[in-house]
This record gives sequence, C-alpha cells and structure tokens, in this order.
Amino acid sequence: MKLLALGAAAVAVAALAVMPGAASADELPTFDFTDCPAPPANADPGTWRCEAFVSQGKLTIDGKEIPLGEMRLTFSEGRVNGQYAQVFGSLRHAPVSVPGLAGTTIQLRYGGHSDFQSNDERRGELDVYAVLRHPLLREDCGIGSASAPLHTVVHDDPAVPPRLISDNPKTAFFGVVDSDLALPATHGCGPLGKLVDRRLGLPSPSGENAFYQTTYVQYKPL
Repeated sequence: MKLLALGAAAVAVAALAVMPGAASADELPTFDFTDCPAPPANADPGTWRCEAFVSQGKLTIDGKEIPLGEMRLTFSEGRVNGQYAQVFGSLRHAPVSVPGLAGTTIQLRYGGHSDFQSNDERRGELDVYAVLRHPLLREDCGIGSASAPLHTVVHDDPAVPPRLISDNPKTAFFGVVDSDLALPATHGCGPLGKLVDRRLGLPSPSGENAFYQTTYVQYKPL
C-alpha cells in the first residue's frame, strides 16, 4: 500500500497564503507531539521540527471500499551538516472493522522504512503491513508483515489540493492518493485464509486498487 502523506508536503504548502477565515472552516483535530523523536546529536541547530499528522484514509480493492478511519504519524526533519535528514517517530492506527467480514478488524503498522522528502516523482514513501483480527483467524494473520512489508509510495491527490490553515502554529491540509499499489494474498490466517482472500479480492494487482488519504499536519520547532 502506498500510504501516507508525508511531511514534505510542507514544501508545497509553504508558499500558500493563509486565507482569512480559513481556520474557522475547519474543525481541527488535536495534534499530539508525544512521539516526536529528538534530532540527532550532530543536527544543525535551528533547522529541526516535528510534524504531527492526523489523517483519514480509505482503501479500495477492486472497487470494494475499506474505510480505514484515523491514522496518526509523527516524524522529525531538519539538516545534518547542511544535508536533509529525518527521524521516524510513530504510526498509530486503531483497528477498524472490515466490511463484508463480520467481526474482522484491520490495523496498519509501521514496516521499518520511511522517506518523507518529496520530489517530482512522489510525495513520500512508507513501509507498512496490515494485521487482520478475528476470533477464528490465527494470531499472525495479515497482509504483508514486519519482515516483508508493503512498500508504499504516495502522490498528491489533485482532488484535494494543499492549503495552509494557520501560520501560527503552522497547520496545513492536503490529500494524497496511491493508485498503483499491488496487494498480495493474506498469510498466516489458517484454514479460513482463502475465504478472507476471496472476500477481500486478494491478491489484487497494481491498477485494481487505490489508497486515498486526507491529512491535517501541524509543525513544531525542535
């Protein structure tokens, strides 16, 4: 899954003017900087900040939609010896129900790699995997795993252009989309794994799926 917006969106929104009254049109979430990682010991002073994301996402698999609910992500970025650097903080996602699979939940977890510096080709990258839970499924049932995560890449969603909500504290809103992700079959689910795959439409090749995410992000100097 090519997921998650990613802090370098600041590059896109920094040039936008704050629209009068814009903040009043948004019900802003509560931003949590608890998981912000500290800058490395050799960080360039005054260049580091933490970015706290609060996102709403949905995943479509061959036209079937799975609302993913709220996801929270934090990381820090700045410069070391004049070069861009970043430190991952956390990805928090509570289990949400899977439509069509009564009593089943899905939860996204961090897969061990992130790159939040945007460029002309993508907004950012993140490795994730999905845990599936149901009383009749085995404990390690999932899509991808910590040792074999899903490599995610996201792009700006033209339907949700970036905008600056507030300049103090700096707060922005934007959307990303991944329409290229390929999803493997489930693993570790036990005898009901084939039923889960059939209900979810897995495996599903690139071009048949999409991940959409709308994100509020707030920045905190470190």
